[in-house]
Amino acid sequence: MSIGIALSPVVLGAAANAVDAAVSLGREAEAVGLASLWLGQTFSHDAIAVAGIVGREVPGLEVGTSVVPIIGRHPLLVASQAQTAQAAARGRFTLGIGLGAAAIATPAFGVADERPITRLREFITALRSVIGTGGAELRGETITAVTPMPGAVAGARTDTAILVAAMGPQALRVTGELADGTLPFLIGPAALAEHVIAPLHAAAERAGRPRPRVAIAVPGVVTADLEAARAAAAAQTAFYDTIPSYRRTIELSGARSAAELVVFGDEETVAARIAEYFDAGATDVIFTQTDLTTPADRRRTWRLLGELNRSRIKAA
Repeated sequence: MSIGIALSPVVLGAAANAVDAAVSLGREAEAVGLASLWLGQTFSHDAIAVAGIVGREVPGLEVGTSVVPIIGRHPLLVASQAQTAQAAARGRFTLGIGLGAAAIATPAFGVADERPITRLREFITALRSVIGTGGAELRGETITAVTPMPGAVAGARTDTAILVAAMGPQALRVTGELADGTLPFLIGPAALAEHVIAPLHAAAERAGRPRPRVAIAVPGVVTADLEAARAAAAAQTAFYDTIPSYRRTIELSGARSAAELVVFGDEETVAARIAEYFDAGATDVIFTQTDLTTPADRRRTWRLLGELNRSRIKAA
């Protein structure tokens, strides 16, 4: 069980150089004792590329994407990117993908979000084939992925982990059958155990696959300024209240809005919440939105998370 952090695209976008900033923050994360660093994909930096660079520059730190939406992307190209990042990171890169928010991706790419579950199944199948064997020959219902020449990247592992931001029943079934785990976000511990982990494990068991990884992304920050944190949380998470898949997990968690699932307070409050997620069955906790308030609070949060991660390593 490990603890990591996710970097906000906003933070990297505000830097003089996004890649330099990611490397610097990766070094800080490793120095305080964190296990992993994850990057989200928007329309700015390429998350897979930056993760690979950070992994190469910061030995010992796991790097990954949380997450790369598959709308508007082709599995052969994503497989090439992922293998390149894996080679750069010397085996410490994890690929996180997701269906994405159709409200954003469809108008941006001009493609309809049709049959998303079938597309997810075919996308993972093609990814797994290229990463594992260096080639693919998939002529599916939503995707054609055929390699006319070898697609392997020298130095990349053939068992690169694929995690899916899956929380709905159908996506969880596909994830359990084909992927290595899930990257859920905005769901409470009890709902995570019942509505994500249980069906995910069942799907993996039916498919004869190992028990999947559950890397839960948790928004939060250690701070004394609760009002500022509450206001920032409401502003930063309001978008998720409009997305049906998140609306469902928010309600299953007994919350009225995404902001209610953001954890903030002193070290004891945050540590207790992390323990609840591990008790629910999470294998990893990834803290997001640690920049909700001030740079000092962000550093304070990372120090706590690093201490908790080192304690878990010693106890293992």
